[in-house]
Amino acid sequence: MALTPEAIETFTRLFGSAPEPSPTDPELMETLQNHIFGEVFSVGILTDVERELITVTCMASMQTLPQLRAHAAAALNVGATPEQLREVIYQCQPYIGYPKTLNAIGVLNEVLTERGVELPLPSAATVDYADRDVAGAAIQIPLYGDEVKAVFAKLPEPFDTQVPHLLTGIGFGEVESRGVLSLAEREIVSLVAIAAIGAATQLTPHVAGAIKAGNTRQKVAAALVQAMPYIGGPYALTGLVLVANYDPNASSEAYR
Repeated sequence: MALTPEAIETFTRLFGSAPEPSPTDPELMETLQNHIFGEVFSVGILTDVERELITVTCMASMQTLPQLRAHAAAALNVGATPEQLREVIYQCQPYIGYPKTLNAIGVLNEVLTERGVELPLPSAATVDYADRDVAGAAIQIPLYGDEVKAVFAKLPEPFDTQVPHLLTGIGFGEVESRGVLSLAEREIVSLVAIAAIGAATQLTPHVAGAIKAGNTRQKVAAALVQAMPYIGGPYALTGLVLVANYDPNASSEAYR
């Protein structure tokens, strides 16, 4: 087996030099590079920047930090901005938790520092602390409905109100309301992060949310196909089945 011209061209575009043969596992690396850079990158409607932001989402979610470093650099090489990369990782925080987010942002900051980018980057917050719940509901309800309050109202006090606040006020009001990335882009990041950690129950509402936010079914499918060689076939295919069978009139029942 040899690398295809498409794989060599894409790899060189992303990483700045042609791939070199592996001294220990040449067959594995040829399969990997032909699969990702020759086939996956050549299918669908995504730009190089979109593909690398999705890939960074996968690496941050799975905590594959050496690969995160490489793909953060590749994203910059093809035109992603430091602010876009930061916001992709910040968007992951409600799904992967703060320790993983801190690990990922630490790697990104090392890459940015090596590139001479001054830190901290400009703020992208758009909502005052006291307004988080109202702002979050304005984002969440059109995409996911208001069933969060109804479902978690059955929890014992004080969790009957605290859990909806954590989901709405922080996940949407504080995180998803930030600037730089559009709502459609943020919903793609959320969907890919959820797929990457194998949270299958949450995939159904988030496929619907990504589409309601303005992404086409083709773009949602393309994002999951881009993620597939990184997160593994089963996790990506679970989401792709939902895209294939998406019914815009169905209830998400996200938390039932």
